[in-house]
Amino acid sequence: MADSLGRRVEIAIVTPAPRGSRKGNRATALRTAWMLRSLGCHVRVLERWDGSACDALIALHALKSSDSVLRFHALHPERPACIVLAGTDIYPSWQADPAATAALECSKLLVALQSEAATALPARFRARVRTIVQSATPAHASRVEDAFQVVTLAHLRPVKDPLRGLAALEMLPAGMPIRHVLAGAALDEGLAAAAREGMQREPRFHWVGELDRTRARTLLASSHACLIASLGEGGANVLSEALACSVPVIASDIPGNTGILGRDWPALFAPGDTMALAELLRRLATDAAHRAELERRTRALAPLVTPDRERALWLALLRELGLPMTEKRRI
Repeated sequence: MADSLGRRVEIAIVTPAPRGSRKGNRATALRTAWMLRSLGCHVRVLERWDGSACDALIALHALKSSDSVLRFHALHPERPACIVLAGTDIYPSWQADPAATAALECSKLLVALQSEAATALPARFRARVRTIVQSATPAHASRVEDAFQVVTLAHLRPVKDPLRGLAALEMLPAGMPIRHVLAGAALDEGLAAAAREGMQREPRFHWVGELDRTRARTLLASSHACLIASLGEGGANVLSEALACSVPVIASDIPGNTGILGRDWPALFAPGDTMALAELLRRLATDAAHRAELERRTRALAPLVTPDRERALWLALLRELGLPMTEKRRI
């Protein structure tokens, strides 16, 4: 957007994840930059604020980006800073780190990626939180026909609990036509070794390594369900991708998932509960009526993750920050 002098609004986005990183903070920063550019803003993505001119600073991760927020506020107290809360900021619980707390104090608004995040913060910050669920566009692929296919799109690191699906699969009868596909980079060698061993033990389990975005989305769209077994999430983009593709979600019962799906979602299991997950997989693979109901619930949530909705929320937030957002453009 341009101000009254025709100058575009300048926004700096700070993320602790460096260029080329596979972590979610980098992906969120790049997605946010794309969204704000679609609104007409000039956006730069930085690892730390370098002192260059900008009308507003948007920082991902309260703790890891606190130095940038505090320096920006010290030099430009009249300009707005906004923090996008990362999962590790607030889960398993908010840690009263002095730098992170100070960064929240001097931020005009805070962005949560799901509706339950605000409750994890100290009460004095909650009125400043605005929820913006990450959007996604549908991918199209025919569902596989030879088995009930469940996909997990997660890099192999402990917080994602990426092998929970394998453990549940091994509890199901060997003849049950169900397949579990795990796609993600080996960020933890112990988990990678366990995944390789799992493929030797269980022929219905396939770890395919890291896929580019197009191949990952095609794999998701061709599957019958998406498993998100994470022990903690700020608001996983794969959940939005699954909803956009009308792929039912089986999810760990954590705020990062229920803040989007709702606490009454019919395919939740306690984090780490292999037996409960195995029962969910068994029922979805064998009970057509239950599967149809979960598919109906999934389609009902699709409007929550449309790009137009996310764009409108970012536009409203930028205006609330006091930026001159007057023109209208579409993605």
